[in-house]
Amino acid sequence: MSLNTRRDSPWLALIVLTAISTVGFVDRIVVNVLVEPIKGEFALSDTQVSLMGMAFTALNIGVALVIARLAERMRRLTLISLGTLLWSAATAACGLAASWVQLLLARMGVGLGEAIGLPSNQSVVADYFAPHKRGLAMSVLMLAPPVGAFIGFVGGGWIAQEFDWRFTFLIAAVPGIVLAVIAWLLVAEPPRGRHDSDASDAVPPLSQVLRRLFLLPSARNLVIGSALAAMLGFGLNYFFTSLMIRRFDVGLAEAGLYSGLIASAPAALSVIGSGWLADRLSARNPAAYALIPAVCLLIGGPLYVFAITRDDLTVLLALIAVTTFLTFGYLGVTYAALQNLMHPRMRVSAFAVLNVVYGLASALGPFLLGWLSDTMARTHGAADGLAVAMAIAGALYVWAGLHYLLAARRLGRDTAAVQAS
Repeated sequence: MSLNTRRDSPWLALIVLTAISTVGFVDRIVVNVLVEPIKGEFALSDTQVSLMGMAFTALNIGVALVIARLAERMRRLTLISLGTLLWSAATAACGLAASWVQLLLARMGVGLGEAIGLPSNQSVVADYFAPHKRGLAMSVLMLAPPVGAFIGFVGGGWIAQEFDWRFTFLIAAVPGIVLAVIAWLLVAEPPRGRHDSDASDAVPPLSQVLRRLFLLPSARNLVIGSALAAMLGFGLNYFFTSLMIRRFDVGLAEAGLYSGLIASAPAALSVIGSGWLADRLSARNPAAYALIPAVCLLIGGPLYVFAITRDDLTVLLALIAVTTFLTFGYLGVTYAALQNLMHPRMRVSAFAVLNVVYGLASALGPFLLGWLSDTMARTHGAADGLAVAMAIAGALYVWAGLHYLLAARRLGRDTAAVQAS
């Protein structure tokens, strides 16, 4: 289908793809606010409940690279639309699950759909926006996690309390179906590498993509730093609602509201602000795309430890809001920096590789934190044991920040070398 004025619109594409990514994140994260009722109905431990994250990841990473190589050669909007339909159907299936095993299988279906539908989003956005505008564009796309978290926690918590957890999944499935149709009808497929000097029709082998990601020093440290931050963020967010319920006797809807507000507004401001600032500073110092998250994470880690040990709910929420602002600053700028380090025909595959890395990290985060919580609960009790586990995890944000500092040392040189090749 040829491009026309209405469809060949960068901001139309960005808005629709951001909406799809947001719905994907809602369907991914809504289970977090439903942990306690699911745990109660199926009589699960924290470790067992955390396996829902592993189930999501299993098929997601299993097919990600295969789908990505296909997407380098075919219309990406087709995959986006089909994947969105699939994960929406699987989300509905979660609400119909009659056992824990069926719920795990449905979560695997959500992971499969997102593996098909989401990796191409960043590639499409990168082809719509010039390199010096990608920081802000990628940051808008990365509004999906905080906005999706707000909808998932607040909307999911309210629906679950007013109805039940099953109905929550059924409602969450609807928007994706609508957006899949909109993407198919309204968003054009942009020419690959439209704004890149190294654009060509040849698809580099996967080995070349892997070398670029893991042997290029700046890219390698960006991947490791962001994977660590993602692992910690998913784990801590997964259990934050449970912490409020156990430690402060907060109701499910109220806990969902607090989690949604904390995970959305500060994170959204951070993602947009860091992207805007990085674009402004990158003309003078390309390392800004790594320095900004480095500073944020190095401050955010110790502050999280201090926050999670507070005994006053109001103080806890205020401090966690600040740490959320700091620990989400890596999202958009990391993707922008990595897109600028990739050949146009590498971008879907690169993002798929990142999805595998982040998928493993995001599954390990809740699982390890659940295991640590169960371990600490033996001596500290369920509520305090979870708080201690979360404090230990929060301290590791410093580790992620150090990798961003290492990335900053080489990012300018590596980006210039890639763009000159």
